[in-house]
Amino acid sequence: MADTGVFFLASMEQLIAVARGRTKADLLLSRARVINVFTGEIRETNVPVFGGKIAGIGDDYSEAHKVVDLEGKYLAPGLIDAHVHIESSMLTPAEYARAVLPHGTTAVICDPHEIVNVAGLPGLEFMSRAAAKTSLEFHFMIPSCIPATSLETTGAVFDTEKIWEAFKRLPASPGLAELMNYPGVISADPAVLSRIQIALGTDRLVDGHAPLLTGADLNAYVAAGIGTDHEVTCPEEALERVRLGLKVIIREGSVARNLESILPAVNQSNKSEFMFGTDDKHPGHLVEQGQVDFILKKAVAQGLDPATAVQLATINTARHYRLKGKGAIAPGYSADLVVFNDLERFEVLEVYKEGSLVARQGSVVEEPGTHRDETLENTVKLPDIRGQFALLLPESGAAANVISVKPGQIFTGWEKPPAEEVSVENDLLRVAVVERYGKSGNISVGLVRGFGLQQGALASTVSHDSHNLVVVGVDEQSMELAAEQVARSGGGLAVACQEKILAQLPLPVGGLLSYEDALQVASRHNEVEQAATRLGCQLPAPFMAMSFLTLAVIPALKITDKGLVDVQKASRVPLWERD
Repeated sequence: MADTGVFFLASMEQLIAVARGRTKADLLLSRARVINVFTGEIRETNVPVFGGKIAGIGDDYSEAHKVVDLEGKYLAPGLIDAHVHIESSMLTPAEYARAVLPHGTTAVICDPHEIVNVAGLPGLEFMSRAAAKTSLEFHFMIPSCIPATSLETTGAVFDTEKIWEAFKRLPASPGLAELMNYPGVISADPAVLSRIQIALGTDRLVDGHAPLLTGADLNAYVAAGIGTDHEVTCPEEALERVRLGLKVIIREGSVARNLESILPAVNQSNKSEFMFGTDDKHPGHLVEQGQVDFILKKAVAQGLDPATAVQLATINTARHYRLKGKGAIAPGYSADLVVFNDLERFEVLEVYKEGSLVARQGSVVEEPGTHRDETLENTVKLPDIRGQFALLLPESGAAANVISVKPGQIFTGWEKPPAEEVSVENDLLRVAVVERYGKSGNISVGLVRGFGLQQGALASTVSHDSHNLVVVGVDEQSMELAAEQVARSGGGLAVACQEKILAQLPLPVGGLLSYEDALQVASRHNEVEQAATRLGCQLPAPFMAMSFLTLAVIPALKITDKGLVDVQKASRVPLWERD
């Protein structure tokens, strides 16, 4: 302890000396247009860096061991994603870091509940160890709802005891990840409240997940200690939450894109209550569009002041999640910095992490270290699926409970067409969920509208939150072949038509992640999407949309390995019903 104290004092003395101009900085970024997230001002000045920290801001600084003349380019704090599931990128933490660092993201608040649903604590430890080998700063929240409901089978159960253990293993965790079981919160379920107590009792945060919740129920949810919500889709919902003290994470991902609809709620009086998050973004969009930088560009194009947009992408998130010394360009703050060419396209030129250049012109400077774990491979153990995807039509007079997909949303509709209308021509396709952990052997079959497939089938082990195998298809043969191919690959995505596999993306790590880099994964992901399009699929991101068919905590009708689920009532419903 004494040695640590001596080191701290010596380092602080040197930082103060640099701040006073009596000692040279390690690095000087000169002629930078600094975006001040405290005041919203932008002014050209110099920024000295010493020991990974910003020593000061001002024109008095001119000397350093290394001087980088930014020639009037914009300097912002490193971007922070307020809510993301790394697993949705299908990349390991190392490859995710390599993909997003060049886009100016230097820190992410992530919820690893996908891999934890599959593998429990070993999955969490895999993510933590893999993240430690990168320059990207990962802040892991501890999953709160595994399983999210009793109406599905998961690979692991993360109860109160496991949550305690997770906080012990990751003591720096900011808190409890999105509490999706909002019915359990507002009904004061002791098992749910005990999880909140663990977080609040150890002075940690609790993230929220409250789609369509309003009025007294929303008040009850907030009163329980919830601090954020990213399931907001319109200005009215956003303002209701902000008025109650909830921070709103404006989500702009691959399927759920809420930025444009929520942005009118942001004004000068309440801008501190909003943050930016990607939630779920697949590899192709990461490569083609970027990450938080893409949200900045889109927000400014929608009319948001550039400096305000940067505030939502940096200091607001840092303050809420208690990331001390992050999110601003100011004395004593970490020198996590991004250089932009302009404040319209937000083209990233350079990225610094604690004063070291980590990315330039679209590429990382150093390759991240890799981390493998063979115990998370070969996790798909299917029951016998032969003949299990048959759809037996009832006698006339019955109606079907059908899941309808809404492009760009993770909400699904609920239709009840007559059984006589069930056909490919009416875009009423089979959807099946197969328990993949070798536990129950459950197989459920339902109907879905919105994919537009004319032939063949799509299969995937990426299906929130339990990540059982989900298949959407026209005929049994194609559905069985696609499912079997995914299982042989140890998990992943596949497209099949009759006796032929048209495209596949193996995801051997827990059936969720690939060891390959973002470009390779994006290329394979593009191939499976194109194959789906050739079969008639009309959705822009069919596998992402398919992954949410099983998310039994987002309205209205979903399907799990245990059958169709009425989300609002948290109960099962039959496929066929009569008046």
